[in-house]
Amino acid sequence: MRIVASLIILAGCVVAPAAEDLRVGMIGLDTSHVIAFTQLLNDPGHPKHVPGAKVVAAYKGGSPDLEASATRVDGYTEQLQRDFGVRIVDTIEELCTLVDAIMLESVDGRPHLEQVKPVFAAGLPVFIDKPLAGSLRDALAIARLAKEHDVPWFSCSSYRYYESLVTLLKQDVGEIRGAVSWGPCHLEPHHPDLFWYGVHPTEALYTVLGRGCETVVRTATADTDVITGTWSGGRVGTLIGLRNQATPNKVVVFGAKAVAAQEGGGDYAPMIREVVQFFQTRVAPIAPEETIELFAFMEAADESKRMGGAPVSIQEVMEKAAAE
Repeated sequence: MRIVASLIILAGCVVAPAAEDLRVGMIGLDTSHVIAFTQLLNDPGHPKHVPGAKVVAAYKGGSPDLEASATRVDGYTEQLQRDFGVRIVDTIEELCTLVDAIMLESVDGRPHLEQVKPVFAAGLPVFIDKPLAGSLRDALAIARLAKEHDVPWFSCSSYRYYESLVTLLKQDVGEIRGAVSWGPCHLEPHHPDLFWYGVHPTEALYTVLGRGCETVVRTATADTDVITGTWSGGRVGTLIGLRNQATPNKVVVFGAKAVAAQEGGGDYAPMIREVVQFFQTRVAPIAPEETIELFAFMEAADESKRMGGAPVSIQEVMEKAAAE
């Protein structure tokens, strides 16, 4: 493991990183995640500090045609430089020469495929923040390229590691027969409907049920989506996406012995601990196949909407995207 040679500037103080700290690079500085994650990693005084890695360099990125990106990228870039002494570089290729691992943070999923290509070429483990990609086709391409380069990666929403959801999964409800997950589902016209924010409650649903969804049916209104998936063995998972109203998030699990509900929320720290462990071990905590199926579920929901709520096969959606 290489030793971090640079010093990190924290709130006016100079701190020498520990020898075991991995050097992390960030791609895409247009989301509040870059500040929150860097605080957790770089500030040992943070109450939920995650040791073992430090953000030392970054590539600005940004999407001019996406308001959520264009209006924030400059401010977050300046804050990373000012508060944490993060070095900003001109290319992803240069970034890859300076670090041990990558966090791909671009809020826009569309450029993720092109942005991750130099990372795979450099052989660096990479965490790809949600959404994995801007299309199921690109998500499949990312998984394929990672396999070709033999580079480990994973992607997820922080909802998967919320302490409240982890606690729910520890309850003895017997064999899980179904689940309902609800949460925010704000839309963004450049992405399939659920990719933008519905990915969060979808991730929570898959955290409970795992792989094996076969068909998807969607009912959509201006304010609410209800997506029902039928899993192998007759399990049923329902996603309720909320817009233009209160948008809490929660999961209810229906077991053979009992019903249990998620109580409370969570924060980013547990996910960042998983990311650091992944960088250290190069072993992904989530199988690529599960993440790909999750995105196929969301794409199938879009297809069901286009078909007036008809059932859509996950397998057919996957085959169609692979052929594009």
